Amino acid sequence: MKVAFQGEHGAYSEQAIFEYFGKDVETIPCESFDALFDAVASKNGEAGFAPIENSLAGSIHQNYDLLLRHNLHIVGEYFLRVRHCLITLPDVKKEEIKKAISHPQALGQCANYLRNLGIKPESVYDTAGSVKMLKESGARDTAAIASKRAAELYGMQIVEEGIEDNTENFTRFLCLGTESIVPKEEAKTSIVFTLKNQPGALYKALSVFALRDIDLTKIESRPLQGKPWEYLFYIDFIGSTHDEICKKALENLGEYALMLRVLGSYPRFK
Repeated sequence: MKVAFQGEHGAYSEQAIFEYFGKDVETIPCESFDALFDAVASKNGEAGFAPIENSLAGSIHQNYDLLLRHNLHIVGEYFLRVRHCLITLPDVKKEEIKKAISHPQALGQCANYLRNLGIKPESVYDTAGSVKMLKESGARDTAAIASKRAAELYGMQIVEEGIEDNTENFTRFLCLGTESIVPKEEAKTSIVFTLKNQPGALYKALSVFALRDIDLTKIESRPLQGKPWEYLFYIDFIGSTHDEICKKALENLGEYALMLRVLGSYPRFK
């Protein structure tokens, strides 16, 4: 099985793939999230793994936009415990480090640690990619922030492990496919919709779930491109579109929504 992800080998996304599917999968690194979604849409990969939110840094808005832009389905989710490492060339001491490079999300999750050491953060495209860049540059005053596996893959030194500011650091990943599935265990469903900009519109939309005791686990708003100050609403709720109560709720929501799209029903990760 081929599974696409954004980043270089050793990225947290690749780690999540192995933990979700097992080691007997072939991973396809992609330069960007756009390339990841394109790889799944064009069936170069049978599935894709995309981060959607982090428990410390919040949502990854670009991937919400890409979910709407592509006709893909969410077929699974996985929560990865993220442990960041401070990585350098061999034999470099911590006091030599003046700059740290990594993905903006990783830098944000280690902001206090870097500030306390007087290390300047610098954003690059990927966590594992930052280790690759550091090895190629040979810079002894620079560290990368990435996973333990990335350090091992590139033969680099781990100066310190677990440098994130908060130990409750999890990233939620979505597994993407070209076909929808019918989840057999407890399910979660993701939808996106737009509403008329009028008083009580969002209240009425959310009431279709509240009146049926359907548990909402996430709500996110994103700007509607081309229509200033109008918004898309992304919602996750417990249940499947194949459950009668959820079907009724979505039918009811369709009476208020200008646009309503189900992004997928999939097994809930616990």
